Amino acid sequence: MSPAEPDPFADPEWRAANRRLWDERVPIHVAGDFYDVPGFLAGAITLRDFEREDLGDVTGRELLHLQCHFGLDTLSWARLGAQVTGLDFSEPAIEAARSLAAQLELEAHFVQADVYSAAERLGRQYDIVYTGLGALCWLPDIERWADQIHALLRPGGIFYLAEFHPIGEVFADDSLDLAYDYFGNDQPRVWDEPGTYADLEASTRHNRSYEWVHPVSRVLDALARRGLRLERFREHDHTLYRRWPFLERDDQGAWRLPETLPSLPLMYSARFLRPMDPGPPSA
Repeated sequence: MSPAEPDPFADPEWRAANRRLWDERVPIHVAGDFYDVPGFLAGAITLRDFEREDLGDVTGRELLHLQCHFGLDTLSWARLGAQVTGLDFSEPAIEAARSLAAQLELEAHFVQADVYSAAERLGRQYDIVYTGLGALCWLPDIERWADQIHALLRPGGIFYLAEFHPIGEVFADDSLDLAYDYFGNDQPRVWDEPGTYADLEASTRHNRSYEWVHPVSRVLDALARRGLRLERFREHDHTLYRRWPFLERDDQGAWRLPETLPSLPLMYSARFLRPMDPGPPSA
Protein backbone atom coordinates (compact mmCIF):
# COMPACT_ATOMS: atom_id res chain seq x y z
CA MET A 1 0.00 0.00 0.00
CA SER A 2 1.49 3.34 -1.03
CA PRO A 3 1.49 6.32 1.36
CA ALA A 4 -1.17 8.03 -0.75
CA GLU A 5 -3.64 5.16 -0.34
CA PRO A 6 -6.02 5.06 2.66
CA ASP A 7 -5.13 2.51 5.31
CA PRO A 8 -8.34 0.69 6.38
CA PHE A 9 -6.62 -0.47 9.56
CA ALA A 10 -6.26 3.13 10.72
CA ASP A 11 -10.04 3.31 11.20
CA PRO A 12 -11.39 0.20 12.91
CA GLU A 13 -15.05 1.18 12.51
CA TRP A 14 -15.42 -1.22 9.58
CA ARG A 15 -14.39 -4.14 11.78
CA ALA A 16 -16.62 -3.13 14.70
CA ALA A 17 -19.64 -2.58 12.44
CA ASN A 18 -19.17 -5.89 10.66
CA ARG A 19 -18.76 -7.75 13.94
CA ARG A 20 -21.96 -6.24 15.33
CA LEU A 21 -23.78 -7.26 12.16
CA TRP A 22 -22.54 -10.86 12.26
CA ASP A 23 -23.02 -11.27 16.01
CA GLU A 24 -26.68 -10.31 15.59
CA ARG A 25 -27.25 -12.60 12.61
CA VAL A 26 -25.77 -15.79 14.03
CA PRO A 27 -28.94 -16.88 15.93
CA ILE A 28 -31.06 -15.97 12.90
CA HIS A 29 -28.90 -18.20 10.71
CA VAL A 30 -28.83 -21.06 13.21
CA ALA A 31 -32.63 -21.05 13.54
CA GLY A 32 -33.54 -20.39 9.90
CA ASP A 33 -34.18 -22.61 6.91
CA PHE A 34 -31.25 -21.39 4.79
CA TYR A 35 -28.60 -23.34 6.72
CA ASP A 36 -30.93 -26.23 7.65
CA VAL A 37 -29.30 -27.06 10.97
CA PRO A 38 -31.79 -29.93 11.62
CA GLY A 39 -30.69 -31.52 8.34
CA PHE A 40 -27.06 -31.11 9.33
CA LEU A 41 -27.69 -32.68 12.73
CA ALA A 42 -29.31 -35.57 10.88
CA GLY A 43 -26.11 -36.20 8.90
CA ALA A 44 -25.96 -33.79 5.95
CA ILE A 45 -22.66 -32.56 4.51
CA THR A 46 -22.75 -28.86 3.60
CA LEU A 47 -19.68 -28.83 1.33
CA ARG A 48 -20.04 -28.49 -2.42
CA ASP A 49 -19.14 -31.50 -4.61
CA PHE A 50 -16.33 -29.59 -6.33
CA GLU A 51 -14.72 -28.77 -2.97
CA ARG A 52 -14.62 -32.42 -1.94
CA GLU A 53 -13.32 -33.40 -5.36
CA ASP A 54 -10.59 -30.75 -5.37
CA LEU A 55 -9.31 -31.50 -1.87
CA GLY A 56 -9.71 -35.26 -2.04
CA ASP A 57 -9.31 -37.49 1.00
CA VAL A 58 -8.78 -35.40 4.13
CA THR A 59 -8.68 -38.30 6.60
CA GLY A 60 -6.27 -37.54 9.40
CA ARG A 61 -5.24 -34.17 7.92
CA GLU A 62 -5.08 -31.13 10.19
CA LEU A 63 -7.44 -28.62 8.58
CA LEU A 64 -7.95 -24.97 9.55
CA HIS A 65 -11.12 -23.21 8.37
CA LEU A 66 -10.78 -19.42 8.41
CA GLN A 67 -13.90 -17.25 8.81
CA CYS A 68 -15.89 -20.36 9.63
CA HIS A 69 -19.15 -18.64 10.75
CA PHE A 70 -20.94 -21.14 13.02
CA GLY A 71 -19.07 -24.14 11.74
CA LEU A 72 -21.23 -26.22 9.42
CA ASP A 73 -18.55 -26.54 6.72
CA THR A 74 -15.87 -27.01 9.39
CA LEU A 75 -17.81 -29.85 10.98
CA SER A 76 -18.52 -31.32 7.53
CA TRP A 77 -14.76 -31.68 7.04
CA ALA A 78 -14.63 -33.34 10.46
CA ARG A 79 -17.29 -35.79 9.32
CA LEU A 80 -15.05 -36.58 6.36
CA GLY A 81 -12.17 -37.45 8.68
CA ALA A 82 -10.18 -34.22 9.07
CA GLN A 83 -8.86 -32.93 12.39
CA VAL A 84 -10.49 -29.53 12.29
CA THR A 85 -10.01 -26.07 13.74
CA GLY A 86 -12.43 -23.27 12.93
CA LEU A 87 -11.72 -19.57 13.43
CA ASP A 88 -14.12 -16.64 13.31
CA PHE A 89 -14.20 -13.13 14.77
CA SER A 90 -17.77 -13.51 16.08
CA GLU A 91 -18.12 -14.83 19.63
CA PRO A 92 -21.76 -15.96 19.12
CA ALA A 93 -20.68 -17.84 15.98
CA ILE A 94 -17.92 -19.68 17.83
CA GLU A 95 -20.25 -20.49 20.72
CA ALA A 96 -22.82 -21.91 18.26
CA ALA A 97 -20.13 -23.96 16.50
CA ARG A 98 -18.92 -25.41 19.79
CA SER A 99 -22.50 -26.27 20.74
CA LEU A 100 -23.09 -28.09 17.46
CA ALA A 101 -19.82 -30.03 17.80
CA ALA A 102 -20.82 -31.11 21.31
CA GLN A 103 -24.30 -32.21 20.17
CA LEU A 104 -22.78 -34.27 17.37
CA GLU A 105 -19.90 -35.54 19.51
CA LEU A 106 -17.49 -34.42 16.82
CA GLU A 107 -13.94 -33.52 17.78
CA ALA A 108 -13.35 -29.94 16.69
CA HIS A 109 -11.52 -26.89 18.01
CA PHE A 110 -13.08 -23.45 17.58
CA VAL A 111 -11.26 -20.19 18.22
CA GLN A 112 -12.55 -16.63 18.30
CA ALA A 113 -10.03 -14.36 16.55
CA ASP A 114 -9.73 -11.92 13.71
CA VAL A 115 -8.38 -13.52 10.54
CA TYR A 116 -5.60 -10.94 10.37
CA SER A 117 -4.25 -12.16 13.72
CA ALA A 118 -4.86 -15.87 13.09
CA ALA A 119 -1.22 -16.94 12.83
CA GLU A 120 -0.28 -15.18 16.06
CA ARG A 121 -3.39 -16.42 17.88
CA LEU A 122 -3.06 -20.05 16.80
CA GLY A 123 0.72 -20.29 16.91
CA ARG A 124 1.00 -23.31 14.64
CA GLN A 125 0.71 -24.56 11.05
CA TYR A 126 -1.72 -26.90 9.31
CA ASP A 127 -1.82 -29.49 6.52
CA ILE A 128 -4.79 -27.73 4.92
CA VAL A 129 -6.00 -24.15 5.24
CA TYR A 130 -9.49 -23.68 3.84
CA THR A 131 -11.69 -20.65 3.33
CA GLY A 132 -15.22 -20.91 2.05
CA LEU A 133 -17.79 -18.91 0.16
CA GLY A 134 -18.54 -15.33 1.12
CA ALA A 135 -15.39 -14.68 3.17
CA LEU A 136 -13.13 -12.37 1.16
CA CYS A 137 -15.60 -9.53 0.73
CA TRP A 138 -15.29 -8.73 4.45
CA LEU A 139 -11.53 -8.15 4.23
CA PRO A 140 -10.04 -4.80 3.19
CA ASP A 141 -6.49 -6.01 2.58
CA ILE A 142 -5.80 -9.14 0.53
CA GLU A 143 -2.02 -8.74 0.94
CA ARG A 144 -2.19 -9.05 4.72
CA TRP A 145 -4.62 -11.94 4.32
CA ALA A 146 -2.18 -13.77 2.01
CA ASP A 147 0.55 -13.28 4.63
CA GLN A 148 -1.65 -15.11 7.11
CA ILE A 149 -2.31 -17.97 4.70
CA HIS A 150 1.40 -18.49 4.10
CA ALA A 151 2.20 -18.33 7.82
CA LEU A 152 -0.53 -20.83 8.74
CA LEU A 153 0.32 -23.42 6.09
CA ARG A 154 3.10 -25.90 6.73
CA PRO A 155 5.49 -26.73 3.86
CA GLY A 156 3.88 -29.36 1.66
CA GLY A 157 0.42 -28.19 2.76
CA ILE A 158 -2.61 -27.20 0.69
CA PHE A 159 -4.53 -23.94 0.69
CA TYR A 160 -8.02 -24.23 -0.76
CA LEU A 161 -10.26 -21.31 -1.61
CA ALA A 162 -13.88 -21.39 -2.77
CA GLU A 163 -15.50 -18.02 -3.33
CA PHE A 164 -18.28 -16.14 -5.08
CA HIS A 165 -16.99 -14.73 -8.35
CA PRO A 166 -16.48 -10.94 -8.17
CA ILE A 167 -17.75 -10.52 -11.74
CA GLY A 168 -21.23 -10.78 -10.24
CA GLU A 169 -20.60 -7.55 -8.35
CA VAL A 170 -20.32 -5.39 -11.48
CA PHE A 171 -24.03 -5.78 -12.29
CA ALA A 172 -27.13 -4.11 -10.91
CA ASP A 173 -29.20 -5.91 -8.29
CA ASP A 174 -32.09 -6.78 -10.60
CA SER A 175 -30.51 -6.92 -14.06
CA LEU A 176 -27.29 -7.60 -15.95
CA ASP A 177 -26.80 -3.90 -16.58
CA LEU A 178 -23.29 -2.76 -15.67
CA ALA A 179 -23.35 -0.75 -12.46
CA TYR A 180 -19.93 -1.06 -10.77
CA ASP A 181 -16.24 -1.18 -11.66
CA TYR A 182 -14.78 -4.69 -11.55
CA PHE A 183 -11.35 -3.59 -10.35
CA GLY A 184 -12.65 -1.19 -7.72
CA ASN A 185 -10.59 1.46 -5.97
CA ASP A 186 -9.87 -0.17 -2.58
CA GLN A 187 -12.76 1.73 -1.02
CA PRO A 188 -15.46 -0.28 0.74
CA ARG A 189 -19.04 -0.51 -0.34
CA VAL A 190 -21.03 0.60 2.69
CA TRP A 191 -24.46 -0.91 3.13
CA ASP A 192 -27.23 -0.20 5.62
CA GLU A 193 -29.89 -2.83 5.02
CA PRO A 194 -32.04 -4.83 7.44
CA GLY A 195 -32.42 -8.57 7.27
CA THR A 196 -29.92 -11.10 6.01
CA TYR A 197 -29.35 -13.20 2.90
CA ALA A 198 -30.62 -16.15 4.94
CA ASP A 199 -33.87 -14.37 5.86
CA LEU A 200 -34.65 -11.15 4.01
CA GLU A 201 -37.57 -10.41 6.34
CA ALA A 202 -35.65 -10.88 9.59
CA SER A 203 -35.88 -8.01 12.07
CA THR A 204 -32.37 -6.68 12.69
CA ARG A 205 -30.88 -3.64 14.45
CA HIS A 206 -27.24 -3.67 13.37
CA ASN A 207 -27.47 -3.20 9.61
CA ARG A 208 -24.42 -1.18 8.61
CA SER A 209 -21.67 -3.19 6.92
CA TYR A 210 -18.46 -2.60 4.99
CA GLU A 211 -17.54 -4.87 2.06
CA TRP A 212 -14.77 -4.96 -0.53
CA VAL A 213 -14.56 -6.43 -4.04
CA HIS A 214 -11.35 -8.29 -4.85
CA PRO A 215 -10.71 -9.22 -8.51
CA VAL A 216 -9.69 -12.83 -9.00
CA SER A 217 -6.31 -11.74 -10.39
CA ARG A 218 -5.53 -9.81 -7.20
CA VAL A 219 -6.30 -12.81 -5.00
CA LEU A 220 -4.32 -15.33 -7.03
CA ASP A 221 -1.40 -12.95 -7.48
CA ALA A 222 -1.13 -12.23 -3.74
CA LEU A 223 -0.89 -15.93 -2.99
CA ALA A 224 1.54 -16.66 -5.83
CA ARG A 225 3.91 -13.89 -4.72
CA ARG A 226 4.20 -15.62 -1.35
CA GLY A 227 5.49 -18.74 -3.00
CA LEU A 228 2.27 -20.74 -3.14
CA ARG A 229 1.91 -22.75 -6.34
CA LEU A 230 -1.44 -22.89 -8.11
CA GLU A 231 -2.41 -26.51 -8.78
CA ARG A 232 -6.01 -26.09 -9.88
CA PHE A 233 -8.33 -23.22 -10.75
CA ARG A 234 -11.97 -23.56 -11.72
CA GLU A 235 -14.88 -21.25 -12.44
CA HIS A 236 -18.44 -22.43 -11.80
CA ASP A 237 -21.65 -21.45 -13.59
CA HIS A 238 -23.89 -21.63 -10.50
CA THR A 239 -24.15 -20.06 -7.07
CA LEU A 240 -25.73 -20.69 -3.66
CA TYR A 241 -28.25 -17.88 -3.49
CA ARG A 242 -30.61 -15.94 -5.76
CA ARG A 243 -28.21 -13.18 -6.81
CA TRP A 244 -30.73 -11.85 -9.36
CA PRO A 245 -34.49 -12.41 -9.42
CA PHE A 246 -34.29 -14.22 -12.76
CA LEU A 247 -31.94 -16.99 -11.58
CA GLU A 248 -33.42 -20.49 -11.71
CA ARG A 249 -32.92 -23.20 -9.09
CA ASP A 250 -31.87 -26.63 -10.31
CA ASP A 251 -32.73 -30.00 -8.77
CA GLN A 252 -29.53 -29.85 -6.67
CA GLY A 253 -30.52 -26.56 -5.07
CA ALA A 254 -28.01 -24.42 -7.00
CA TRP A 255 -28.99 -21.14 -8.68
CA ARG A 256 -28.20 -20.70 -12.38
CA LEU A 257 -28.80 -18.21 -15.15
CA PRO A 258 -31.64 -19.30 -17.46
CA GLU A 259 -30.60 -21.00 -20.70
CA THR A 260 -31.89 -18.00 -22.64
CA LEU A 261 -29.02 -15.88 -21.27
CA PRO A 262 -25.27 -16.24 -21.86
CA SER A 263 -23.45 -18.02 -19.04
CA LEU A 264 -21.30 -16.25 -16.47
CA PRO A 265 -18.90 -17.53 -13.80
CA LEU A 266 -20.75 -17.19 -10.48
CA MET A 267 -18.23 -18.94 -8.20
CA TYR A 268 -14.57 -19.93 -8.45
CA SER A 269 -12.24 -22.28 -6.62
CA ALA A 270 -8.46 -22.58 -6.40
CA ARG A 271 -6.08 -25.09 -4.86
CA PHE A 272 -2.55 -24.01 -3.95
CA LEU A 273 0.44 -25.95 -2.70
CA ARG A 274 3.06 -24.52 -0.38
CA PRO A 275 6.19 -26.25 -1.72
CA MET A 276 8.54 -27.94 0.67
CA ASP A 277 11.17 -25.56 1.98
CA PRO A 278 14.57 -26.27 0.42
CA GLY A 279 17.02 -27.92 2.77
CA PRO A 280 20.50 -26.64 3.50
CA PRO A 281 22.86 -26.63 0.53
CA SER A 282 24.88 -29.79 0.11
CA ALA A 283 28.55 -29.66 0.98
